[in-house]
Amino acid sequence: MPGKYKYLYGPVPSRRLGRSLGIDIIPFKICTLDCIYCQLGRSSKKTLERDEYVSTDAVLAELAEKIEDGLDADYITIAGSGEPTLNSQIGKLLNAIKKITNIPLAVLTNGTLFFRDDVREDCAKADLVLPSLDAGDEQTFRRINRPHADINIEKLVSGLAAFRNKFSGPIWLEVFLVAGLNTNTQQIAVIKNLIERIAPDKIHLNTAVRPTTEADVAAVTPDELEAIAAKLGDSCEIIADFSAAHAPTTDTRTTPEDVFSMLKRRPCSVEDISAGLSIPPNLAVKHLTTLQQQDLIESYHKNRTVFFRAK
Repeated sequence: MPGKYKYLYGPVPSRRLGRSLGIDIIPFKICTLDCIYCQLGRSSKKTLERDEYVSTDAVLAELAEKIEDGLDADYITIAGSGEPTLNSQIGKLLNAIKKITNIPLAVLTNGTLFFRDDVREDCAKADLVLPSLDAGDEQTFRRINRPHADINIEKLVSGLAAFRNKFSGPIWLEVFLVAGLNTNTQQIAVIKNLIERIAPDKIHLNTAVRPTTEADVAAVTPDELEAIAAKLGDSCEIIADFSAAHAPTTDTRTTPEDVFSMLKRRPCSVEDISAGLSIPPNLAVKHLTTLQQQDLIESYHKNRTVFFRAK
């Protein structure tokens, strides 16, 4: 089902960014990592090679049309189906977007390429950068994130620390916790030491509340999240499930294609779709039913919630 936009999706509900218009500038699952908790499945290609994977002009044309249609978003986020800093034109894209809108620009990245000067230079053009750190040592890093052979935990951390020295805007560091892998006292202590080197403005704790690549990835309990957050300090907060900050509207322009565009990038519940597209839940269900009848989506249960994703 081809949608109106090839590179844009949403605005989608984001637990950290409110209503976020996503821009996907990397082909599906081309990444530097192959994380066991990824919502999108196994990486099709692990690489460190930067390239203009998609047409920057085509992305900008879509965004200009979206803005003309009346874009309502809290952030425009460079993210999507792979690692966005692999796109060698991300800096050019950020500069160009700033010329056509005042909506803040965020880059959602795993941070593994920040050891490169050009990547740090490019991402410094954003208003907000959201990297990740899920381990305190090499063994845990390889077990959870399954990186490209030429990436190691020290290269990741030193790159983020160097970016901190360059970038004056906010850095929000996400730590994804997997029960039994990176949650013991020793692991949290070494993660804290690495966080102090990176010096982010905020630390966001996350865990597996959605379907994951590996079925045995276990979520951390709310009580344990609270205890770990307390160990990591006042700047640490737990990422709560998104709750819609905008009242749903009956936007007759919303189509099943809009829902399908969201589901191609991440699994969503009915509530996610309702919040992200600003439509009533019953309309979200109607669109989902259409997509199911066309055999384009499938459903999964996770933590007593039904999620849908594109096949």
